[in-house]
Amino acid sequence: MLKSWAPQVDVLRHRATAAFVTHCGWNSTLEGITAGLPLLCWPLYAEQKMNKVFIVEEMKLGVEMRGYNEDVVTAEEVETKVRWVMQSEDGKALRERVAAIKDRATETLIKEGGSSHAAFVEFLKDLDKIASS
Repeated sequence: MLKSWAPQVDVLRHRATAAFVTHCGWNSTLEGITAGLPLLCWPLYAEQKMNKVFIVEEMKLGVEMRGYNEDVVTAEEVETKVRWVMQSEDGKALRERVAAIKDRATETLIKEGGSSHAAFVEFLKDLDKIASS
C-alpha cells in the first residue's frame, strides 16, 4: 500500500522502526535523530547533499546509499545497507552512537530552553509586537 502522507514522527518513534531511509532534509534528519534511529542517507536536491555529508562524515549517525548521485539507488543497495545497520558490528556501533545522542538532541531541540523552543518563544513575541503596533 502506498500513501501520499504518513505521520512521520509517529512512524519513526514506533518500536518496530529500527532505521530511517531519509532524503536528508533537515527536519527529517532531526526527527530521525530524536527518534534514536540510524539514518540511511539518500539525498535528492540542494542542501540535502550537504546535510548527508554532515550526517555521515561529521556526526557519524548514518550511512550513504550508494548510487544516490547517479539518481539510481538499487533495491540491492537498500537491502545491503539495512542489513549492514542491523547485523554488522559497525552497524551496532552506529546504532549505539545514535542511541547515545538521542536524549541530548531531544533536550536541545524541543524541551523548554532548547533551541527550537527558544526560537518559537521569540517568534511568538515578534507576533505579539506586530499585533500590538
